[in-house]
Amino acid sequence: MYEFHGWFGIAESPEEADTGTLEQGIAELRERVEALDWSTGEAVLRAHNGEWFVRADRLVNRRRDEAEELDALVAFIARRFPGGWGLLYERSDDLPSPPGPGAFRVRVLARGEVTERLDPFLSPVRPLIED
Repeated sequence: MYEFHGWFGIAESPEEADTGTLEQGIAELRERVEALDWSTGEAVLRAHNGEWFVRADRLVNRRRDEAEELDALVAFIARRFPGGWGLLYERSDDLPSPPGPGAFRVRVLARGEVTERLDPFLSPVRPLIED
């Protein structure tokens, strides 16, 4: 099984104002998001109160090409939008240890950098959320 849930705020800079190419960047991001063809999941780009966000969710039997596509999307967001922020929770039977099977890995995006962290809330999934 491979499951992920994430959201990313889109910003060109950690300052309040963008650097002048946000509209072009959103168009590039929209193309990337719309090119994803996940039959049992989705990635969407939406504006809320003038701020842009990407949300991605999926649950499949095993990791496939979607994992690589997700990695590429997160890397693009980090590179193109260095003021972006967000979280991506992932769980898979074949994730390397740590966290290994039965735990969530959390990728944290802040200021153009993606770091991996262990999940303190839902891991280990047994006994916290599963019997």
